[in-house]
Amino acid sequence: MRTLSLQITYRKGKPFAAYIYLAHRPGLKSARTERVTPEMLIDYATDGTPLGIEIISPGSVSRDEVAAAFNRLGLEPPSATELAPLLAA
Repeated sequence: MRTLSLQITYRKGKPFAAYIYLAHRPGLKSARTERVTPEMLIDYATDGTPLGIEIISPGSVSRDEVAAAFNRLGLEPPSATELAPLLAA
């Protein structure tokens, strides 16, 4: 079973940014960030563990782009239900 958490930040009622937290050991901190697309970044710990996916512009990211980022990490992409809040934003 995987643990995935999605946080969407709003500013003046509009989606400003989103972050998909990936399951990892407690205490890991971001040491490196990799740009996947102009709107998406992946944060990694020192040991290379992916920590999360930052979405700079939630309104301009598609489900396919998010799925591609997960595939890049070798992870199963989120279901439509898991991404529904992001796609509605």
